Amino acid sequence: MEFGNPDFIDYARSFGIPAFRPSSAADLYPTLERAIAIPGPSLVEVPIDYAENLRLTERLGALSG
Repeated sequence: MEFGNPDFIDYARSFGIPAFRPSSAADLYPTLERAIAIPGPSLVEVPIDYAENLRLTERLGALSG
């Protein structure tokens, strides 16, 4: 058996909560504005590419060493 992350957008919507997922970094601010404009709770799922952390760590290590 394997477990993975749920689809948070579908999960929130199943409870009647508006949910958003920005399509790009540039779309984050407009998405947050839409979510905040809604009265009551809303969910914003922000996908994170953890591979970027490794690249940043490698660059910082190269700068310090």
